[in-house]
Amino acid sequence: MGSVGVKESSQDLIQLPIINASDTSLENGRRLVDAAIKYGFLYISPEGTLFTESLVQSQFDLSKQFFAQPISEKEKYKIGTDNRGFTGMHNEILDPSKDSKEFKEAFNMGEFDGNRLPQQKMPEWLATGANLEQLRSFEIACRTTCNQVLDLIGVGLEVKDGTNWFSRRHGQPSGCTVRLLHYPSLPEGTDYSLDTDVRAGAHSDYGSITLLFQRPSQPGLEIRPPDRSDVWSPVPVFPLSYPSTTLPPILVNIGDLLSYWTSGLLRSTVHRVIFPSDTKAGEDRYSIAYFNHPLDEAQLVDVPSRIVREHKEKLSSSGVEDEREHGYGGGTTGQRAMTAKEHLMKRLGATYKVRVER
Repeated sequence: MGSVGVKESSQDLIQLPIINASDTSLENGRRLVDAAIKYGFLYISPEGTLFTESLVQSQFDLSKQFFAQPISEKEKYKIGTDNRGFTGMHNEILDPSKDSKEFKEAFNMGEFDGNRLPQQKMPEWLATGANLEQLRSFEIACRTTCNQVLDLIGVGLEVKDGTNWFSRRHGQPSGCTVRLLHYPSLPEGTDYSLDTDVRAGAHSDYGSITLLFQRPSQPGLEIRPPDRSDVWSPVPVFPLSYPSTTLPPILVNIGDLLSYWTSGLLRSTVHRVIFPSDTKAGEDRYSIAYFNHPLDEAQLVDVPSRIVREHKEKLSSSGVEDEREHGYGGGTTGQRAMTAKEHLMKRLGATYKVRVER
C-alpha cells in the first residue's frame, strides 16, 4: 500500500492500549480486538511474556555489532529469494508509489531447523556459542508471545472452533523472520530530501502479526489511522504513564493475513518510519521486528467467528468488497483460497530491487 493522497504532516501522538498477553479473560481479549479493529496497533507489556530487559538488550547489542561490520563483510550474506540475509541502503522499496529513497539496512533471520541451528549463511561469530543461544532464546520468546496474542485474538473474536484457531495454523515451515534494522545517521552532504525521503516507506505488513522492539529516544514510527486516513500520526516509543524508562513495551501490529482472515475487520494499518523533523539526518535508529507468518500451506479461509461473519454481512449489504485502503493486502485467486506462502512471495517480489536466487 502506498501513501498517495495522504498529507505529509504529523498529528498528535496516538495513544494505544497496553495489553497483558498472559491475561486470557474475555474482557482482555475484547480490549485487544477493539484496538486491532480501531487502530491495527497496540502495545504488549513484557510482563507475562518471556522477554526480559537483558534478553532484549542483548539482541540489540548483536544487531549493532553486525551493522558495524564493513559493507564488504555484510554483502557476503546478501538477501536471497528465501527472504533471508542482508539488504543494504535503497535496495528495498516498501512504497513503490513514491519516487523516494529509503535510508535503512536490514538483516533477516529465518527459522531455525529441528536442531535449533540457522538455515542460512551467517557470520561465524553470530552463529556460534553464546551469541547463537541469544538468537535462539529471542526467537523462541517472539514465537511464544505471538501465539499468546493470536490466542487472545481468538478469545476476543469468540472463535467457534477453539480460541487457538489462529495459533494452530502457525508452525514450521513458514516465513517467520527476525529482522534486525539499522537506520543510519546521514553524513553532511548526503543527497537527501526531508520532504520526500524516509527511513521506511508507507506499507502494511505481509504476515499475521508483527512484534516491534524499539529503543528509548529513537522515535520515527507513524501510522495512518483508519478513521483519519488523510494524516500521519506518530506512535510514541513509551506510552503515557508507562512505568519503565529503559524497556519500552512491545509494539504489535496486525498484518495482511489476519486482516484477510477476518474480512478486513482487524486492520492491517499502513505505517512508515521517518526522520525526526528537528534535525535533517537524525541519529542512528535501531529496531528489531519479528514478522509472524502462518504455516506455508495454511489456507486463507474465513475464521469461524460470529463477530467476523456479522462484519462480512455488513460489508456485503453496504456494497463494500474489502478494506484494501487500510492495508488489506490479502486476496484469492481462482476457485481456492491463497496459501500463506503464495501471498508472501507475491508481496516480496514487489518489494526488493535485488535478491540472490536460492
